[in-house]
Amino acid sequence: MALRTPSSRLSKSLTASLPHGCSAVALRPPPPSTWHHHIPTRSLATVSPAPPVTQSSTSRLGPTAMVFMNMGGPSTLPEVGPFLSRLFADADLIPLGRLQSYLGPLISRRRTPKIQVQYAAIGGGSPIRKWSEHQAAEMCAILDVRHPESAPHKPYLAFRYADPLTEEMYTKLLEDGFGKQGRAVAFTQYPQYSCSTTGSSLNELWKWRMRLEGKEPENGGVQWSVIDRWGTHPGLVEAFAQNIEAQLATYPEEERNDVVLIFSAHSLPMSVVNRGDTYPSEVAATVAAVLSRLQHRNPSRLSWQSQVGPSAWLGAQTSDTVTAYVKKGHRNQILIPIAFTSDHIETLFELDQEVIHEARALGGHGVKRAESLNGSRVFIEALADVAGKHLRAGEPCSSRQMGVRCQGCKSERCLEQKRFFVNTMRRRGGGDEEVVVR
Repeated sequence: MALRTPSSRLSKSLTASLPHGCSAVALRPPPPSTWHHHIPTRSLATVSPAPPVTQSSTSRLGPTAMVFMNMGGPSTLPEVGPFLSRLFADADLIPLGRLQSYLGPLISRRRTPKIQVQYAAIGGGSPIRKWSEHQAAEMCAILDVRHPESAPHKPYLAFRYADPLTEEMYTKLLEDGFGKQGRAVAFTQYPQYSCSTTGSSLNELWKWRMRLEGKEPENGGVQWSVIDRWGTHPGLVEAFAQNIEAQLATYPEEERNDVVLIFSAHSLPMSVVNRGDTYPSEVAATVAAVLSRLQHRNPSRLSWQSQVGPSAWLGAQTSDTVTAYVKKGHRNQILIPIAFTSDHIETLFELDQEVIHEARALGGHGVKRAESLNGSRVFIEALADVAGKHLRAGEPCSSRQMGVRCQGCKSERCLEQKRFFVNTMRRRGGGDEEVVVR
């Protein structure tokens, strides 16, 4: 969410917010080997809800629930207040200490009118649900073709702070019959892992598993596995690179290689970074992979946006970076939202209407933004490839990182959540010994 507070005002207020934040495919989509070619974006007019499935469906390993986890965003202006209220109640995302239960509601109430104005400026609500539904449905259509053994693949959304909430998704899973040992994949839509994003969503998912099914469900329960990070997947890298190349092509050829690429990701409090969160290094790895794909033709920097509150945050700030380079004479820059998989208020308002507006007021008329991934067919192919490899592997988690906590982590909830997800295969007969999480 575009809740950026200038650095000079950070120490004055805690009243800013911090969201991060089909129809079947008629023809078989191109294979991953063609990712280097541009594939036009499909119109959203063809998207329709996937039909429901139950455990009586026939396929050797199916049906499979593909659950997209993300922060979400208010789709309408009346949803802004409840969205902010849930957001500021989450200590994983915005740690306010012992005063969380008091400060959270106070901040959300005071911020709601201002944030409603921002959402009104981008059309009256966040497009993240629309894009998430599109991406998930299109991915599932590809999986049905390429992985019939686990078909049908049914798309679900589990947003952390907006509808459909995690508990709504879980209730629907049980209604659809997945509580009888049905397979479900929790697929984070944060490519780079952070305890404040993917970690928070998994904490919420584990909480509702315990509340709705219990520790040992009578019918076996939903059989979960997790795709926890995928920030250097070749298809993701290719999708970013193609969008950057498309924007570079709008500059005169003689100026093109001098355009500064500004990769922008949501920042984190330094208290989270110093605890050992892997997010900064994972974002940097994505940037390095994209620059390699682009053959390092342009100068570049990694910056961080949406810092709020009085505490120290990971920098340098995107807004400060862009204006500083304009003042140094770098009037041609491309902003790349490198940690987001679709447009939302942090791209459409914070970058487009604040950062770029400020830069152009200083003479940086060549400051532009690369398109977000949204409906990119290359990106949707990447989602399908990540999911398909995970389904074939049969592993509880997509990376070994899930079995290790941050060096300074003291959260018992995080510990129990990780123990649950990394041992899902052992519980259903895929392993003999429990994986120890420390």
